[in-house]
Amino acid sequence: MTEPNVATGPSLLLVTGMSGAGRSEVGKVLQDLGYVLIDGLPLALIDDAARLHEVDEGNTRLAVTLDARTGLEVDDLQGVLHDLRHLGIDPVVLFLDAEDDVLAQRYDEVRRPHPTAGTTVAESVARERAELAPLREIADIVIDTSRYNVHELRRRVEREFAEPADRRMRISIRSFGFKHGHPQDVDLMLDVRFLPNPHWVADLRPLSGLDVPVRDYVLGQPDAGAFLTKAEDLLEFLVPRYEAEGKAYLSIGIGCTGGRHRSVALAEALGAFLAGRGASVSVHHRDLVT
Repeated sequence: MTEPNVATGPSLLLVTGMSGAGRSEVGKVLQDLGYVLIDGLPLALIDDAARLHEVDEGNTRLAVTLDARTGLEVDDLQGVLHDLRHLGIDPVVLFLDAEDDVLAQRYDEVRRPHPTAGTTVAESVARERAELAPLREIADIVIDTSRYNVHELRRRVEREFAEPADRRMRISIRSFGFKHGHPQDVDLMLDVRFLPNPHWVADLRPLSGLDVPVRDYVLGQPDAGAFLTKAEDLLEFLVPRYEAEGKAYLSIGIGCTGGRHRSVALAEALGAFLAGRGASVSVHHRDLVT
């Protein structure tokens, strides 16, 4: 589950391009990659935003979408780029594009008016392309989204801008007790109530699955070892395939009766297994009061 090395993303990314070329979708991917996203920020405020987020100190990666339809001029943008570089910030300009017929089709499908005034969608696209041509010329990276579906676009953006750790799917493991209600927002739910319950062992009842005696009791059950082996095999199969499809988060629920003993011990064990395989994993215990 470890990831190959990829290029380090820029600390400041300015995103612009044709309407309908995927700016909103790219913004979602960038947020998943850890960028702070500011949508439609005026040029005059970019340097202030960079200072506020301490981009020059390396504390934040900032992505700003620029709406060229509000009168964004190349000379103004170049002036901002010059000022940012003087501050020690090296911004990257990303221009999103697509073929005219693809853009027109996308607007026809969503039945929304094109933001550039024209008597037809095709005329609006052509007019916007002419207006944005100078911006496209100065862009550092141009991505043509004409042939990308959302998953392919995500992978392309990740290849360009992901840090090595960004490409790992974030996995959350949550223990819980069914008697308190099962969580509604998990992708996978595993029921471990088939295992002997430490609640009925007097010395173990006041303890939790975080305590060594309970952990050893639970994991010492033959069926617990078999369960972990099968769960690990399942995740070894699923995680790379989920990542390949662009899934950024995976939530796993592990439930027992009260959420204090069996589910806690097994959630910790499964989390340790995934962490040992290089996964980005966190473990939480919903119903454990410590």
